[in-house]
Amino acid sequence: MKIRQVTDLLDAARDAKCRWTLSVAAPHEESVLQAVAEACRQGFARAVLFGSRSQIDQAARDAGVILPADLITIVETGDDTAMARESTRCVLTGGADVLVKGLLSTSLLMRTVLQQDPGPRGSKFMSHVGVFNDPVSGRLMLLTDAGINIAPNVQRKFQIVQHAVRVAHALGIAEPKVAMLAAVEKLNYPAMPATLDAALVARIAASGAIPNAIVEGPFALDNVVSPASAGKKNVAGRVAGCADILCGPDIETSNALYKALQTFCGVTFASVVVGASRPVAVPSRVDSMQTKLMSIALACLLSGKPSAETAGPRRLSDLGLGSVQGLVPTASDPGNPPPGEGVACN
Repeated sequence: MKIRQVTDLLDAARDAKCRWTLSVAAPHEESVLQAVAEACRQGFARAVLFGSRSQIDQAARDAGVILPADLITIVETGDDTAMARESTRCVLTGGADVLVKGLLSTSLLMRTVLQQDPGPRGSKFMSHVGVFNDPVSGRLMLLTDAGINIAPNVQRKFQIVQHAVRVAHALGIAEPKVAMLAAVEKLNYPAMPATLDAALVARIAASGAIPNAIVEGPFALDNVVSPASAGKKNVAGRVAGCADILCGPDIETSNALYKALQTFCGVTFASVVVGASRPVAVPSRVDSMQTKLMSIALACLLSGKPSAETAGPRRLSDLGLGSVQGLVPTASDPGNPPPGEGVACN
């Protein structure tokens, strides 16, 4: 099946007929436990919870959540740093398939992943991808990078686009249209450096460096989501008015757009970090249970076959959603900045 609505992710996860194991860092929060319990109830997950048992039990009581003992294990863990460390280690040692962020900062968890995870083929470059439905047209869209890379240069923007394109392919978008966002469509350097970066990434992609995708820019936001705006302003291009992926020039732009869609429009996101050995579900601490559940489902599907399962589809393509091969960067990628320099708090 092709993912057309964010809620379709749940159907796809259920249709897999297998359970992924979640490693949850700091799960002592009501909506986190509700999402984990619901994923277990719907039949596609089991979980290992790293945190304070007393706090987890209290949060479960406050939320009215029953944690099934046959599907959920609690591992008593110390402070946030220890929760991040042990939950990450659980994934890296094969004890879980997906890392899930609970009530701790994105920056802490991602720093821990950078420190512990050697990365696929020795690479450590990661980026954030949010999947949502356009509140006006209803189309499935992706937004990147709203949570990890603060001020990416041209090379990193290219890699961010690669990651987002591969996620789009996995969701059934055969040839995603990528809009490199800026304030205007005209090159205006050095006053607006984002316009030059966008043009360079688009030129690199046009050489065939990103197969099965159309990358264009720079574009102002309205001209890639509204055919009417593009028409009135005579903005040309195959991405004009119909972008599938929005790539922001920096984290301030992408994060503000992400939170504006949530706050003003009530949009539900499914958010993941890709590029590590396994996908990381990184909903914001203030996200709803539904957003956290969708993020877990997306991360499970992108992770491939559950490590401890013998039944069910072996690949995302077996579900009719395409392949996630290539979601990880190559060994030549420079990787993310050192911990503390290039990881944002979401």
